[in-house]
Amino acid sequence: MADVPVLNAATEDDAAPKGKKWLIIGIIALLVLAGGGVGAWLLLGNNDAPHGKKTAAPPKEPLGPPLYVALDPPFVVNFDGDQVVRFLQITVQVMTRDPATVELVKANDPVVRNDLLLLFGNQKYEVVSERAGKEKLRSDALTAIRHVVQGAGGKPERIEQVYFTSFVMQ
Repeated sequence: MADVPVLNAATEDDAAPKGKKWLIIGIIALLVLAGGGVGAWLLLGNNDAPHGKKTAAPPKEPLGPPLYVALDPPFVVNFDGDQVVRFLQITVQVMTRDPATVELVKANDPVVRNDLLLLFGNQKYEVVSERAGKEKLRSDALTAIRHVVQGAGGKPERIEQVYFTSFVMQ
């Protein structure tokens, strides 16, 4: 009789390379998917992570529109300058965004005016005739008003600016 070819049953040795190949492909596919998911999470969904950038803290209270307190009447002081008596007239407005601070400044108007009159009267003509001197005087006025607000039990940081709306020297 002739030799008839017979199919042999698959042995474990023949199945092993096929299983390892699929295992390696499966692991690679899993790593690619996991890497893609982590990358997408970092780029799109992770808003809480710092990423090396610091974000400013949100303000505790919403800021309202600026409110101005005019300190009327204008301040008029005299001071010495070059052996001649000089006069300085300044109109001042205080800016805040807090209505309670507006009321506090108005309630303490005599103290604010006193401190500003002393500050303005103690200036030198040569200094306040230049822009840098005027800016320093404005900064000193802001400090003086904040000091009064703090002494009255208010929050001095709520006084944001002091503006000279009129500045006349003679």
